[in-house]
Amino acid sequence: MEQKEQFYYDNGIVRLFLRATIFWGVTAMTIGLMVAFLFIFPTYMENISWLSFGRLRPLHTNAAIFAFVGNGFMLGMYYSTQRLLKTRMFSDALSRINFWGWQLVIVLAAITLPMGMNSSKEYAELEWPIDILITLVWVAMGANLIGTMIKRRQRHIYVAIWFYISTFATIAVLHIFNNLELPVTLTKSYSVYAGVQDALVQWWYGHNAVAFFLTTPMLGLMYYFVPKAANRPVYSYRLSIIHFWSLIFIYIWAGPHHLLYTALPEWIQNLGTVFSVMLIFPSWGGMINGLLTLRGAWDKVRVDPVLKMFVVAITGYGMATFEGPMLAFKNVNAIAHYTDWIIAHVHIGTLAWNGFIISGMIYWLVQKLYKTELHSVKMANTHFLIGTVGILFYSIPLYIAGFMQASMWKEFTPTGTLKYSFVDTLQAMAPMYAMRAFGGTLYLTGFILLAINVYKTMKKGSFVGDELAEAAPLPVVSGKRAANEHWHSWLERKVVLFTILSTVAILIGGMVQIVPLVFDSSQVEKIATVKPYTPLELEGRDIYIREGCNNCHSQMIRPFRNEVERYGEFSKSGEFVYDHPFLWGSRRTGPDLQREGAEKRHKDNMWHFRHLLDPRSIETRSIMPSYAWLISDDLDYSDLEAKMKGLRKLGVPYTDAEISGAKTALEKQAAGIAATLEADSGFQKEFVAQGLEVKKKEITAVIAYLQRLGTDIGKSK
Repeated sequence: MEQKEQFYYDNGIVRLFLRATIFWGVTAMTIGLMVAFLFIFPTYMENISWLSFGRLRPLHTNAAIFAFVGNGFMLGMYYSTQRLLKTRMFSDALSRINFWGWQLVIVLAAITLPMGMNSSKEYAELEWPIDILITLVWVAMGANLIGTMIKRRQRHIYVAIWFYISTFATIAVLHIFNNLELPVTLTKSYSVYAGVQDALVQWWYGHNAVAFFLTTPMLGLMYYFVPKAANRPVYSYRLSIIHFWSLIFIYIWAGPHHLLYTALPEWIQNLGTVFSVMLIFPSWGGMINGLLTLRGAWDKVRVDPVLKMFVVAITGYGMATFEGPMLAFKNVNAIAHYTDWIIAHVHIGTLAWNGFIISGMIYWLVQKLYKTELHSVKMANTHFLIGTVGILFYSIPLYIAGFMQASMWKEFTPTGTLKYSFVDTLQAMAPMYAMRAFGGTLYLTGFILLAINVYKTMKKGSFVGDELAEAAPLPVVSGKRAANEHWHSWLERKVVLFTILSTVAILIGGMVQIVPLVFDSSQVEKIATVKPYTPLELEGRDIYIREGCNNCHSQMIRPFRNEVERYGEFSKSGEFVYDHPFLWGSRRTGPDLQREGAEKRHKDNMWHFRHLLDPRSIETRSIMPSYAWLISDDLDYSDLEAKMKGLRKLGVPYTDAEISGAKTALEKQAAGIAATLEADSGFQKEFVAQGLEVKKKEITAVIAYLQRLGTDIGKSK
């Protein structure tokens, strides 16, 4: 008779992540709803700097991705890993470091992002000290996972673990390389990459953060919790193998499809398109494997809210991963990019795929952890119903809005002029934004019902922190592959080799795309007239980043007739060689600003002053937030020399004389802008009479930056 060993599963760490997932889920969705209402009522939090759209938007995305989904992944990973490997986690201490360290990261993000400490990179906005903390916490989690695999009592590692491994390895690589930055102060750094290179590295990260933080870990949860909830085996082991290896190899190449028609070299754009289209095959292989696992359980699906949520989640995954490759076709991308279509696409993945897979898992887990039935199946079904309706009300209006935006932007009159102004398109979106906010309200309400249901389930149940289990010890076997052993079955026994091969699979695509662009200077055209920013413009650009202006305004004019007509000459790669970081943007809630200072788009300093102070004084239909604090806050340029020295290390050709005389040059340029403002009679009555010294204020630096944009390559045509 086989001798079995007794041990204890650590349910304590699972409970910690369960509570955190629910708390941060409610928080992230609430912030998202606050952001959605800003599109309908742009003045309802006016003049509160830390609640402006540009600061709340990155807070929402970070809370949704890293706080909600991140904790949800770790919740499922800590529960399933112990049971799949028949052992307690390798180290209780590492488990707690992972939990409390991750919560510290989230709290620091919640403090620093509303304060404007923002590196500007989407999904990677946090500044360098927090980036270091993320690295340490992530390594602690990975060490715990790998250590647990090594001490396992189960010979083979199950498919869910494969996806956990790829998540750990790939996110580590993405995080480190995308966040290579040069600190200049405790709260400010500059990306080591500039312009085109920075854009490629960022969207290599941005696309694959979606792939390996919002997709592969959720697939791991799917492969464990769907069979458990349905009490059915995974449909196909062979399909799981094909799904895993093809997905992680192909996904990493697809990032450039976010940069189609930009100044990125054409060969990289085309490579991204090819691999993006290929992605549909492994992605749908996973969807099919998940849905067909429910064969024979459809009667249970009709009544079980857990399985209902899993079905919608997997369907949402299939929809999002069909749409993604379609968006990589250039003719489709030309319509969708920079519009609200992309927002709808992203939220199908977040709300349906991530939100419902985690919600279903929570409902199932709380019953197991507390040894009781769910407090209210009816309440869970209500959550499912209003959550599903919420997803539809959120996404469908934004798909319509995206088509409306694209068509209105591109429409010309019979005489060859643009038919609609930018704000005309914005006004047309208003009903869609209202429906989006309604959908978000429904979705949040459903998740609050989950929180109440789970709390009451906990109250009536009995929690066991250390759950007794037993299993036979792992037998000692030869490391060689047996004659009748499947090659992948052998590989599943070699956990270190499996981890290394997974890492190699994701490194290939990144190296092929990034290395030539970063190290081959011929990939970026040279434009002799492009010069570094002046000290005042540099400070203005940093304020622009702090306020999150790039969340609404792009700085990338594509070579389309309507964009050239509306904004000016299309953008070239050589224009961005001194941009650390790049600010191309991914959405246009406001117009593109790449040529804002050039002749075709030029407005005087007074226009910019009024527009920043009160956008509706210029355009009554504007939904842009006001930036009143820019005229009350003095410009702090005490770190100016440190910033310029840092940028010089990164290749910006500031001379010693320019650095030593930077503050004098800044004050002179600020005084010049102030003089043009003070010459206006209205300005004199309204501001000078009140004692405003505008040359000392932040708004002057922002005006200087905006007036610089697009002037380096001569007058716009």
